Amino acid sequence: MKLPVSFEGKMKNYLKDQWEEYLESYGKPGYYGMRSNPLKIGKEDFIKQMPYELKQVPWCEQGFYYDGISQQPAKHPYYHAGLYYIQEPSAMLPASLLPVEPGDKVLDLCAAPGGKSTQIAGKLQGKGLLVSNDISISRAKALVKNLEMAGVTNAVVTSDKPEKLSRVFPEFFDKILVDAPCSGEGMFRKNPLMVKDYEERGVAYYAPLQKEIVGQAIEMLKPGGILVYSTCTFSPEENEGLVDWVLERYPELSVEDGISFPGRDGGHPEWLELSREEIRKAYRMWPHRIQGEGHFAVILKKNGDREAQKPVKVSSKVVLTQEADQFLKAFGLDDFRGYYLELDHKLYLVPEEMPEIKGVRVVRSGLYLGLMKKNRFEPSQALAMALSMDHPGCIDLSIEDERVVKYLKCETIMLDGPDGYVLIGVEGYPLGWGKLKNGMLKNKYAPAWRLM
Repeated sequence: MKLPVSFEGKMKNYLKDQWEEYLESYGKPGYYGMRSNPLKIGKEDFIKQMPYELKQVPWCEQGFYYDGISQQPAKHPYYHAGLYYIQEPSAMLPASLLPVEPGDKVLDLCAAPGGKSTQIAGKLQGKGLLVSNDISISRAKALVKNLEMAGVTNAVVTSDKPEKLSRVFPEFFDKILVDAPCSGEGMFRKNPLMVKDYEERGVAYYAPLQKEIVGQAIEMLKPGGILVYSTCTFSPEENEGLVDWVLERYPELSVEDGISFPGRDGGHPEWLELSREEIRKAYRMWPHRIQGEGHFAVILKKNGDREAQKPVKVSSKVVLTQEADQFLKAFGLDDFRGYYLELDHKLYLVPEEMPEIKGVRVVRSGLYLGLMKKNRFEPSQALAMALSMDHPGCIDLSIEDERVVKYLKCETIMLDGPDGYVLIGVEGYPLGWGKLKNGMLKNKYAPAWRLM
């Protein structure tokens, strides 16, 4: 492929004797990755159950390579059951570096389409709070779908400017991930269209934007908290230069080290004639040194031990209808934590750590439970994906059963069971709802999720 002339010149200067090996990587096929979902399945069971030959991604415990030429995992029922997320392997690094613990309050500031958010949610294990934000409302909708498919119960999705969020969440979050918009040099092989964007915008456009975003993220990080900054570009102005700017402007922050793996490169302050040696603790991934496209990441800690801002406790004023109450109890919603919120007959379960916020554009207020109307309750696709299959009213099908694919294609199928709503699953993992009557299932699978 034809690379930008300016890009080639600086990369030759940076890589020196590695330049030819790096250039040869553009003529090699890329790598395909999937990440198992610990909210649904354990790692060992995942390896046994998947019909694919998998190889471990060194920097991600739940990450695996697969053969993307002969295999189509996005069409498999297990994908629709949320057992895994398809993700470029090097993109698994940033969330792997963020030391999330169950109960943390976490912000994914530039979250769409949701790969890193679902990875963070897996670490939270349904405890604590995840706020996933993307400034693009259309991209935020894709983010909602991926969180729902993964069965995430404790996420709130927003679509607003970081500046506005920083006023609402001052020193609130324990952990923050900023996978910043960038010039995308690490994506040239995977997506040649990035070359055009690079030539039109380039480093000069993105570097100031990244400083603005990171500065606002730091305002939302509590003392003692951890922030991971990452990009999919090789440009030192957007990477080492950003880190140097942070350390100069925010002396309370320091660079931390993290996991090690074969092929890891560190930061290169000498490329910009910077004097801070701690920048070398950063992570650089190159396509000629690892099996992936490339990434930059750095772990930043905000020194201090002041406790995070106490959330404003919100008491639910929603009174459930008898139908909603009976339905939710029957499927074990008592096991979930949070408070109810009703908006235009749509019922949500909001994470209890979520404070009351005003003036922020909220795309999804928590786990969407369903429509609550007089004399009826219509459960949502999101609720189906968040439940387990160990309650009455669940019908579990074998992976070999042809009705699984028919169900995912939104077709009517025949089933034995009691009349009324039933939760359809495959091999013990939920797929969605249906309404049985006289052995015929009226398909309630989300049309936008239909298997094509």
